[in-house]
Amino acid sequence: MIKVGITGQSGFVGSHLYNYLGLKSGIQRIHFEDNYFNNASLMSEFAGNCDVVVHLAAMNRHEDPNVLYNTNIDLVGKLISGLEASGNKPRVIFSSSTQEVLGNHYGRSKKEGRLMFEKWAAGSGASFTAMVIPNVFGPYGMPHYNSVVATFSHLLTHGGEPKIHVDGELRLIYINELVDQFYKVIKGEVGETVFYVPHTSEKKVSVILELLNNYKNQYLDKGIIPQMKSEFEINLFNTFRSFIENSSYFPVRLVQHTDDRGIFVETMKLGVGGQVSFSTTKSGITRGNHFHTRKIERFAVIKGKARIQLRRIGTDEIQEFLLDGNEPSYVDMPVWVTHNITNIGDDELLTVFWINEWYNPEDPDTYFEQV
Repeated sequence: MIKVGITGQSGFVGSHLYNYLGLKSGIQRIHFEDNYFNNASLMSEFAGNCDVVVHLAAMNRHEDPNVLYNTNIDLVGKLISGLEASGNKPRVIFSSSTQEVLGNHYGRSKKEGRLMFEKWAAGSGASFTAMVIPNVFGPYGMPHYNSVVATFSHLLTHGGEPKIHVDGELRLIYINELVDQFYKVIKGEVGETVFYVPHTSEKKVSVILELLNNYKNQYLDKGIIPQMKSEFEINLFNTFRSFIENSSYFPVRLVQHTDDRGIFVETMKLGVGGQVSFSTTKSGITRGNHFHTRKIERFAVIKGKARIQLRRIGTDEIQEFLLDGNEPSYVDMPVWVTHNITNIGDDELLTVFWINEWYNPEDPDTYFEQV
């Protein structure tokens, strides 16, 4: 069992890495809170409990660049002090940045922080790896802070109008791909002192915005699952979806076409393939209580009464939606959100499901957790 602690556990990368490691056997997660930096005994206790410490805590942006630089150097210093006080010698993994070479205050803080850890490791005999990371994007990032993808997605889903200031070429890595790289380093599969994490895509800012605008026009405005031609586009779409306020968007009411034969309802329009299925559910029965990390899924209730519940992994807030087959409607499931559906009526519940990839028992991307 490898005991892993993550400074910055509640941040964008930290929360994804913490949740990802929770899916892996042989890993024990050691809890970290930001206030440990201001309590030497708590920091020492944390450091003493870890086999691996992943240092992610850092300030990315600040109006005063000196505050940013000093904060990041101070965080490194406090962690090293905690390591020394604990007498423990865990492997330290440091999240650095490709901005190291730019000479700005953030890049300098990352480079000098890396050198501080290298000096500590050399003096203590501990193992150390710095991961130099390209631009990261993914669900639940902080707009105007983590990435331009987060900023654009938030603006488009909240009535804003993104503007391009510099149409640069971005080297990107998706958050799921990044945490997988962290896992390899944690497991000892990467031995370099400085590991340059390879980017997985390269896109101009204008291309990214064009795709996101299409997602808004197709998905948000019309309910159409857009065509996605690559894994990058699926990842970008899942990122975009994470910024939609579910409580104000779902459930989406479907249009009923009625004649003397009965009714006809279009449940989905697609620019992408996948798998369609349906289920019947007896009164009082609940299905689901699982989440996906990459799949796109829609539940459409066409007969009976249902309650759909959603909860993002790592949080306590439960969102609840009531659907009635007399007014057919659907709810889409975001990634990293555990969900279920319950028949709350007296009659049989009929639900149509769509998911963007066929079920593969060797790679199901389905993790069970109660809502």
